[in-house]
Amino acid sequence: QTILCLPRSFEYSQKNAVLVPATALGVGGMLVFWLRSRHKIKTIEMGDGWWGSGERPLKGKEDESIRPFKIETSDKEIEDLHRRLEQARYTPPLEGAAFHYGFNSNYLQKVVAYWRNQFDWRKQVEVLNKYPHFRTTIEGIDIHFIHVKPSYVPHGRAVQPLLMVHGWPGSFYEFYKIIPLLTEPAGHGLNEGDVVFEVICPSIPGYGFSEAPHQKGFDTIATARIFHKLMNRLGFKQYYVQGGDWGSRITTNMAQMLPQSVKGLHVNLVFVNKQGLRRMISVMLGAYVPWLVGLTREDVRRTYPFMQKNIYDLLRESGYLHIQATKPDTAGCGLNDSPVGLAAYILEKFSTWTDKSFLHQDDGGLESKYSLDELLTNVMIYWVTSSIVSSMRFYKENFSKDPDLIVHERVGVYVPTGIAAFPQEIVHTPRVWAKQNFKNIITYTYMPRGGHFAAFEEPKLLAQDIMHFVRKVEQL
Repeated sequence: QTILCLPRSFEYSQKNAVLVPATALGVGGMLVFWLRSRHKIKTIEMGDGWWGSGERPLKGKEDESIRPFKIETSDKEIEDLHRRLEQARYTPPLEGAAFHYGFNSNYLQKVVAYWRNQFDWRKQVEVLNKYPHFRTTIEGIDIHFIHVKPSYVPHGRAVQPLLMVHGWPGSFYEFYKIIPLLTEPAGHGLNEGDVVFEVICPSIPGYGFSEAPHQKGFDTIATARIFHKLMNRLGFKQYYVQGGDWGSRITTNMAQMLPQSVKGLHVNLVFVNKQGLRRMISVMLGAYVPWLVGLTREDVRRTYPFMQKNIYDLLRESGYLHIQATKPDTAGCGLNDSPVGLAAYILEKFSTWTDKSFLHQDDGGLESKYSLDELLTNVMIYWVTSSIVSSMRFYKENFSKDPDLIVHERVGVYVPTGIAAFPQEIVHTPRVWAKQNFKNIITYTYMPRGGHFAAFEEPKLLAQDIMHFVRKVEQL
């Protein structure tokens, strides 16, 4: 019987000799694949788009030329503006209302009087044209941008390309004060050693001098793709990107889309919408034992009382968002027809988004941080281009697809990231919360002062933080 069993056991051992290594190899292969897939960086698919009028042409390559562009004005344009300013109607404000009901109409009349009688649009056009402007056609629409190179580069110093993206209701003009600090740092007391930039500031399509999309669905991902194409067309393979407001979302999408092209991402507003049990516990314990949930004392000071700063204040400042995310064209009709209405709508944001306490001042504190020439130049960019409606549509296109903007948070940001947290920003995002999305935070700075329009309000502080961040990335 033993002899009879020998052939069977030999046959069984032969099968094992084949099966065991094969099984081990299969399991091992699956394990390696799982480990590799875990470490594979998930990205937003780049895709393609067409935003021109009508159907995309079947034949013929898009004109990729980069054309010099100059802002111009005319007597007719200025006369039409003056006529509308003179015919404005006002509703008297409630006594003691300050800016609690929106833009105070008594102060608005002073702004309009300055606009009509002292503001020199021709002079401001010269200011706008002091940097080189260009336009190029991408995905069927004309994209406007300024491109400023340093006039002098010390021997051995590398020039870093930096794309800076504005938001709403701002424009490329927001960066006019920070550009010389970045391109000529030594000449402005910013002796930052080895860091000097050439700066590219595009206008988001539908804003200012960039053509508005003619098709539905133009969101931040489409914008990110177009701006990648723009940088590639300018001959850059790798570059830094920076933004606040929508610019933060667009540049973050750029980092999620082509991480190999983005050397570093710097933002002065962080979108983090993940809630869940972990966040709830963090909020509940943060006020009492902040160290237990990774919050600093400064985080506590900026975040609490939580309901006041993150719910009530946000609700008060976001009524515009609901309108623009649902029916932008209706509200936009009046703003596009009335320069006074447009100024009130835009400048109100430059008041309370710069400093929440400005709500209590009759003049909204506007002239404590900006000049009327600066503020009205930004308004004029919207007025002369009739771009307020198309800029408002950007909210509809983004929120109708993804009301909580959660889609973007399913893809982590792995490129080196710098965050400048300004104390008067609409919401504060502690570093420990930001880390859920931004996996490679190199610098996180509690800025000493400033609000939402950082480059416009505190150009030197922002420039210093960008330089500090880039220097650290370059040393990695």
